[in-house]
Amino acid sequence: MPKISETDLLLNSDGSVYHLNLLPKHISDTIIAVGDPSRVYMVSQFFDEVEFEMNKREFITHVGKFNGKKITVISTGIGTDNIEIFFTELDALANIDLKTREVKSRRKKLKVIRIGTSGAMQEDIPVGSYLVSEAALGLDNLMNFYDLPMDDEEIGLAHDIQKKIGLPFMPYVVRGSETLLKQIGSDMRVGNTVTCPGFYAPQGRKLRAPVRFPNLLDDLNYYHKGDFWLTNFEMETAGYYAMARLLGHDALSVNAIFANRIKNKFVKNPNQVIENLIEKVLTRI
Repeated sequence: MPKISETDLLLNSDGSVYHLNLLPKHISDTIIAVGDPSRVYMVSQFFDEVEFEMNKREFITHVGKFNGKKITVISTGIGTDNIEIFFTELDALANIDLKTREVKSRRKKLKVIRIGTSGAMQEDIPVGSYLVSEAALGLDNLMNFYDLPMDDEEIGLAHDIQKKIGLPFMPYVVRGSETLLKQIGSDMRVGNTVTCPGFYAPQGRKLRAPVRFPNLLDDLNYYHKGDFWLTNFEMETAGYYAMARLLGHDALSVNAIFANRIKNKFVKNPNQVIENLIEKVLTRI
């Protein structure tokens, strides 16, 4: 395989990857990803020690040890465009020799666990509960630029959802890591997450701007095929699962349910809910 060009793989003057500003020594086999940069500190407060910190744009990294095991936590900001940058550069750190710009012959598989917040779209999912995403529905357009392999069930769901909701494009459906789901989410609710390319109209909210799909929330709430139901909204999970499949890594999205859109309820103690989830995930890594 030819060397990767300087314009395809951008590096900083110190040899670190362009956006994350990290070197291979800074990543562990298990990566915790959070959207909100301030949440990095909520994770690293549980570390035995913090050995390294890096702040670059919305990508804040802390490297430390939890119960003696090296853990890297990185913030991504919002949206699947940021997840593409995060996952691509993370994979480059693991599987590309940054000095020779050649793909390593022996590939490393990373475990990436997203700890995030989400809104429920089913009445029986209480605020303050925890939900692991078995599969994700991507309503964003990121995978239009990649050749994502989907199995027959995933393709069937994608076509059916497009038809039932009346979307002018085909979404993508992709499952996460079964291994990580069993390891991390054994006592959590299991669901299927809708990843949206925005917070307002793409999640069925209307303020002043006219919306194209006024019944989107109801359509997603009522949609099911067999025992496949859509359970919650957020803005990154499908990007994690798709990039993980493309690059050969394991990924799992763990969601703290902050709102129930059907009951119009919001959690009263959001910081405590997410902090408890962080501690629970750390103890299971």
